[in-house]
Amino acid sequence: MARSGESGGAAVDAWLAKLPATQRGALEHLRAVIRAAAPQAVETIAYGVPVFVDHGHLVGFGAAKGHLSFFPMDGSTVERLKPQLVLYSVSKGAIRFTPDKPLPENLVARIVRERLAANRDHKAGAPG
Repeated sequence: MARSGESGGAAVDAWLAKLPATQRGALEHLRAVIRAAAPQAVETIAYGVPVFVDHGHLVGFGAAKGHLSFFPMDGSTVERLKPQLVLYSVSKGAIRFTPDKPLPENLVARIVRERLAANRDHKAGAPG
């Protein structure tokens, strides 16, 4: 896997290339949905997983032996959306899914847009 802190789409490509085809395909699709919702975001590897950055960490994703994860990078997002996530295993910072039960594109796009707005609002309100 790519080293933590490695930047750019090439590092994410290398990270994805090491996954089994089924997981890779599901995460490549998730990556495309994230890119469409936040086309200006920069991809990097942080915490050992692909992360999108725009005014701070936006969202990320990961893979484990039995599941895939989507990381909203904000503890309140998962809690707030729990009613829409009943089909998935969740924790404070992660939504776990499988290639055969992917996250709905509209939900992913909504989370990305909300995180982007929160990051920009936070950055705008931060002392300069």
